[in-house]
Amino acid sequence: MRTPPRLLIVDDNATNLDILQKRLVAHGYEILRASDGEQALRVAREQQPDLILLDIMMPKIDGMEVCRRLKADPSLPFMPIIMVTARTEPEDVVAGLEAGADEYLTKPIEAGPLVARVKSTLRLKALYDTGQELSAHVAKLNRSLQQRVAEHVAEQDRADRLKRLFSSKAADLIRSSGGEELLAADRRQITAVFCDLVGFTIFSEAAPPETVSDVLEEYYGAIGELIVQFEGTPERIAGAGIMVLFGDPLRGPDPEARAVRMAVAMRHRVAELARTWRKRGAQLDLGVGIAFGYAHLAKIGFEGRSDYGAIGAVPTLAYRLCDEARGGQILISARVHAEVERLVEVEPVGELILKGFREPVLTLNVVRLK
Repeated sequence: MRTPPRLLIVDDNATNLDILQKRLVAHGYEILRASDGEQALRVAREQQPDLILLDIMMPKIDGMEVCRRLKADPSLPFMPIIMVTARTEPEDVVAGLEAGADEYLTKPIEAGPLVARVKSTLRLKALYDTGQELSAHVAKLNRSLQQRVAEHVAEQDRADRLKRLFSSKAADLIRSSGGEELLAADRRQITAVFCDLVGFTIFSEAAPPETVSDVLEEYYGAIGELIVQFEGTPERIAGAGIMVLFGDPLRGPDPEARAVRMAVAMRHRVAELARTWRKRGAQLDLGVGIAFGYAHLAKIGFEGRSDYGAIGAVPTLAYRLCDEARGGQILISARVHAEVERLVEVEPVGELILKGFREPVLTLNVVRLK
């Protein structure tokens, strides 16, 4: 990745382009501009920017189609795309991600969230580029090996990738079945847990990048150990937000109970870390949302780039509940409470009006395990 990173901003509104450019130039980024879809495709192919901020509603070619064409072009390197749009409905977010977008920002855009998302997405770009370099080096070495050894390395690599996505038990089961049966699209009952660091956006905007990186590394390390311990499936990571699924692809016993126990353990572990973070000026705490119900599980993406995830109201509800949670709160829906009532002590939060949901959602906070 270049130094400084080169960003392409695309919007048919010149004022929006000026605002984005002013905010991003202040952080040392090199800026390219495009005012419609056709120009965006031409600049992206000629200049190959490190990141694209792409408006959806544009003349000639809209942002969705621009994203699809760029992601489908095998001659281009990985260029992460952040959709920047006034569309805020869950189905719009899903459509943007299915088109190949790596992140989603809604207008009006505040400077803090904008810069935080750009930094986070550029970190993914840097990691991807490093991975590509390493993969090329490994491929060069492997060409000299005998076929039997090459097959063994490929199988071990596949196992390692699965274990990074799933628990060890789930990864072994997927490997033994060839992955087709367990990862086939299906409608299943799941428990979704979304956790995030309350106060992270303000902290990441004000703190040095090295401090933010150190905090995230400690946070991911602690949270990752607990996800593995309770056999959850990390579905996606965005900034400090992590979505974890229970009940798929490994349908173990009491997924709702394991989800709540994991969340309580996470709260305790992050509270310990928060004491050391405060010494570095980070006022952070954990917020968690948990939802239960049916979702559509499938591989999402296109040839050469896909993820396994959940679509539907359940993961969206978990995200919305987490967004409402104050530091230290674990907000659960009434359906989750009905499944784990014997396990937890709760306090009522009331009926919350959540974005994207027509009816108020009866919500409770998990105080402690019984």
